Amino acid sequence: MSVAEELDKLKKMRDDRTITEEQYERAVAELDAERDEAQIRGRRRDRDDYDDEDREPRHPRRRDYDEEYEEELSPRELEKKSREWGLFLHLSLFAGHVIPFGGIIMPIIIWQTKKDELPKLDQHGKNAVNWIISSVLYLLICIPLAFVIVGIPLLIALGVLNIVFPIIAAVRANEGRVWRYPLSISFLS
Repeated sequence: MSVAEELDKLKKMRDDRTITEEQYERAVAELDAERDEAQIRGRRRDRDDYDDEDREPRHPRRRDYDEEYEEELSPRELEKKSREWGLFLHLSLFAGHVIPFGGIIMPIIIWQTKKDELPKLDQHGKNAVNWIISSVLYLLICIPLAFVIVGIPLLIALGVLNIVFPIIAAVRANEGRVWRYPLSISFLS
């Protein structure tokens, strides 16, 4: 039975005094709520029918709807986003090779902007920041030792670890696992 037919039926029952005015208004409110819920389900279904690549620009009213329900991610989508952002966070340590201090700033920005939205990302961010701080401390220790020649192999080892560890952490993040950088000091727990 359609909503219009149900409304007509309710009006007739009210006119026949089968139901009170209060019962009529309550039933109409319930019908309106059901209709709104059905429209929302239809919009969600329509939104899910498109791949991100195939999406057309949205109607302004559709954009308002999407912003309202954007936080409602399924557990599978949430896990996928956590994996992707964890991967980006660990690989952003290499931004320092392109942008001065980018390897320090980028992971922190990603971590701070996404940690509330994606709870798993918080631990990835803490691990990455712990490694950044630890590697800077190790660098500060190795530089004076380089004058005594002992520090040169240590600097080379630190350089290799600064390449290998973020790659391993990114792979583990993409697998959905949190990986603690070995040799990192736990400043943030």
